[in-house]
Amino acid sequence: MIAINNLTFEIGARALYDEANWHIKPGEKIGLIGANGTGKTTLLKMIVGEYTPTSGTISMAKDLTMGYLNQDLLSYSSDKNILHVAMEAFERQNQLHDEIENLLKKLETDYSEDLLHKLSDKQHEFEVLDGYNIEYKAHEILAGLGFSEPDTHRKLSEFSGGWRMRVMLAKILLQAPDILLLDEPTNHLDLPSIQWLEEYLKAFEGAIVIVSHDRWFLDRVINRTVESRKGKLTVYAGNYSFYLEEKALREEIQRGEFKNQQSKIRQEERLIERFRAKASKAKMAQSRIKALDKLERVDDVDDDNPSVNFSFRFSKQSGRHVVTLDNITKKYPAIDILEHAEAVIEKGDKIALIGANGKGKSTLLRIIAGADKDFTGKAETGHNVSQTFFAQHQLEALHLENTVLQELQSFAPKHTETELRTILGSFLFTGDDVFKKIKVLSGGEKSRVALAKALTADANFLVLDEPTNHLDIASVNILVQALQQYQGTFIVVSHDRYFLDNVANKIWFIEEHAIKQYPGTYAEFDEWFAKRKLAPKAAAPATQPKKEEKKEPSPEKHQSDERSKQIKKLNQELVRMEQEITELEKTVKQLETQLADDKLYNDANNATKVTDNYQLKKLELQEIQAKWESLAEQILELES
Repeated sequence: MIAINNLTFEIGARALYDEANWHIKPGEKIGLIGANGTGKTTLLKMIVGEYTPTSGTISMAKDLTMGYLNQDLLSYSSDKNILHVAMEAFERQNQLHDEIENLLKKLETDYSEDLLHKLSDKQHEFEVLDGYNIEYKAHEILAGLGFSEPDTHRKLSEFSGGWRMRVMLAKILLQAPDILLLDEPTNHLDLPSIQWLEEYLKAFEGAIVIVSHDRWFLDRVINRTVESRKGKLTVYAGNYSFYLEEKALREEIQRGEFKNQQSKIRQEERLIERFRAKASKAKMAQSRIKALDKLERVDDVDDDNPSVNFSFRFSKQSGRHVVTLDNITKKYPAIDILEHAEAVIEKGDKIALIGANGKGKSTLLRIIAGADKDFTGKAETGHNVSQTFFAQHQLEALHLENTVLQELQSFAPKHTETELRTILGSFLFTGDDVFKKIKVLSGGEKSRVALAKALTADANFLVLDEPTNHLDIASVNILVQALQQYQGTFIVVSHDRYFLDNVANKIWFIEEHAIKQYPGTYAEFDEWFAKRKLAPKAAAPATQPKKEEKKEPSPEKHQSDERSKQIKKLNQELVRMEQEITELEKTVKQLETQLADDKLYNDANNATKVTDNYQLKKLELQEIQAKWESLAEQILELES
């Protein structure tokens, strides 16, 4: 389909690609991956002909059709409605439609046989090209990408860049080309739209090349992975998870070969050194030197997975209840967000707030962070809570003339330069990178600086709005490690499901203007939510009969009342369990304090008694916590 042979592309003195090779076959679904700056977007631009290689060839069939989605389309605008823009994909069908309309007008005054034949031919071709269904297809794809029916009649220019990008994606999908080249297609999509796009691409019959930092998305769509690294393109015959396993295996083999070769080289060098001075052995030594020079060296394995090697600390622990939301109502002129909503964030909660765009996720975060006061009800911050709020607009708040190191020093003066450089190293700012000025950084680099600032704050509660935007896979992994180590409480909004599944222990979502929660990981929630959607919906309550009729309540009403009573009873049991958990946590903490006291061990019997009691109470705590989670899940299912 497309053959890339000995491709070299140079930027100044730097070779972005150096004699790289890659063949794309029909029907392959490929993830093109690699660190930022390794040339993924550049390669796509070379395939579509926007850039010319320094040397080498990219060959393909002349009639091959390509659909290319790139971030440059963010700036595209039009005063036509988005349905019209999306339907521009059907170039020939639109042309035939106009020709048929013109012929029909002419037939009002001219009934010639020639015109009738032309009309028949045009209508036949239009039907063969499925022209009568193109508007339906356009509506279907626009709906899948999150547009409502009224939206389709609005001008493209009325939408933000992210929503315009969705329209351009719809147009490209409607073209149904032989190969799709998609550069970060999920960047401006919410979770429902990402899930819709996954299903669409899995069913797509042509070839696909996707550049994406969304590991979950890649795993669900692709069947090949191509890594762009050190100027080469390496193919792995599986999805992203397969790539990780296969690459680890290849690196293990390479590491072994490197060690063996280094051992042989050292042995040869010792022999050469020993015999070089002896006249009788000089010739042999020279021969071995030449052989060493000609030896094809095996490279050692580079560590591409930086780890977080510092610990986050805060000076005070928060109380049990970090934030309490009571009877919150929040409305905008055109939309109701929350109505008499209630929720509690407890110490140690790692909450993922998910849902479609426009449901109020960012609004709820601002209410929790205290940045939005325009609502009714109470949002109370608990005892000893110190918070940091991270949002994308804070990238603009960075001081452009500061270096990366200066930016952190001004924000966290209590940290030493060594500590700050260690933190920055974990966020991929190594060596002289810390002396780069903020103004020259890319969007992803600015995000990493802002995140490093947020995580160096003396805060036991983090509020994070889209922290994974602009981050590549390596940077997302760093953030995952950082939040896994973090001992405080946080709530985060993100569309990166791999990230959410690895950091959250509780899921929040806004439904019917209320805050609902699921006590578990994102993967568990995803499975539960999918089953919930498939389950038949409960019958609507019967209309209340008039008083004078004195009819018996309908079975549906009786069933609803019984469910309400059951939910109330279970909620009371849940409150009782929470009180028991609180008491057990106090007891466990007291026993831990005793066990940490060296004096305890002067009395062996007492030490054994305290240890046994500690193990018993810890086991009781684990059991009741498991019961609490099971009960909470039961309540959620009854409420749904």
